[in-house]
Amino acid sequence: MRIPVPSLKNPASVAMAALAAVVVIGALTYLTFHPSSGSAAQSSSGGGTAGATAPVADTVELQPSQLGAIHIAPLGDHEFAYRKRAVGIIDFNQDLNVQVFTPYQGRILRTFADLGDAVKRGQVLFTIESPDFLAAESNLIAAAATLDQTASALQRAVKLYAAHGIDQNDYEAAVANQQTAEGALKAARNAVAIFGKTPAEIAGIVARRQVEPELVVRSPITGRVTARNAAPGLLEQPGTAPAPYAVADLRSKWMVANVTESDAPLFRAGQPVEASVTAYPSRTFTGTISRLGRSLDPNTHRVVVRCEIADPNDELIPGMLASFAIQVRKPLTSLAIPVNGVVRNGDGSFAAWVTTDRHRFTQRIVQVGEALDGQYPVLAGLKRGELAVTDGAVFVSNILYAPPSD
Repeated sequence: MRIPVPSLKNPASVAMAALAAVVVIGALTYLTFHPSSGSAAQSSSGGGTAGATAPVADTVELQPSQLGAIHIAPLGDHEFAYRKRAVGIIDFNQDLNVQVFTPYQGRILRTFADLGDAVKRGQVLFTIESPDFLAAESNLIAAAATLDQTASALQRAVKLYAAHGIDQNDYEAAVANQQTAEGALKAARNAVAIFGKTPAEIAGIVARRQVEPELVVRSPITGRVTARNAAPGLLEQPGTAPAPYAVADLRSKWMVANVTESDAPLFRAGQPVEASVTAYPSRTFTGTISRLGRSLDPNTHRVVVRCEIADPNDELIPGMLASFAIQVRKPLTSLAIPVNGVVRNGDGSFAAWVTTDRHRFTQRIVQVGEALDGQYPVLAGLKRGELAVTDGAVFVSNILYAPPSD
């Protein structure tokens, strides 16, 4: 394009020429960087009718032979019970596990229970020959005899004092002796009762005036014999381990677990506990947390959690390894999708595949919570009742992003 050069003698002509040059340069610049709409439309449709029928990028159509690789189901609610897992051992309920010692030194004469036997409270476990018990019985018999003698003397003193046969001092001395003998007999009875003798048995000793060589040791609780270290002829000392017998109430057990330091603040007394052991793989034992440790193990940095578990059939054996599942939060009911129905994309987002005709599947970006029991709680992106891929979502995504070659 040729731009006419005006005469410099006319200022108006010069101004008009400059304006015309600016307009021309602007038009050329616009045409260079903004092609015509007709050209753009023609360029975009260069693929002919194929571009108009291309599928949506996040939709996959499966062939009948491919549908067997996935599972489709309507979405519904699931109850999420948030639990923390730990490993521990089975133990006796130590509140109901009693070490049965002899109260006094003595030699075992006879035993009446063996390991594993069921015993009742008050049932005789073993007997010992105790010098202390023999001495207490002898004192009881002597005190009873003294009381009889002082009582007889008092009766005579009463008659003589009434007939003015003795003075008042002799009468009062007889009364004092009788009262002293009564006190001594009461003390002797209590001394024998410490050895476990009943009032009827003590009265029998007094009536027969004969010492019993055997001191009976009875079970303090109803339960089962869990340990026996007693044998006839063995000398026993009070409180010296091992105890002759151990008796435990086995209707409940303790499960002692060690939980990590980071999880310790989540646990509270009374939280429900489910436990399983390898001996009963299909069984679940339930209970609650009864006690929490208040110090960390310096080596493992774990806290002891003690649970009390009902075991009415006595199936759990102390020492068994147990797997604990402790419910740390109340159960939450939420829309859920199986973990195999969700795919994590490269950008970090989670996606599910939904369908209306079980043939064409559309990818849906979803928000999910923490997986539990093989299910994700759905926070957003899906609705109850929608048909979705619940197993095989990865298979569908692979077809979308890596379709098979011809």
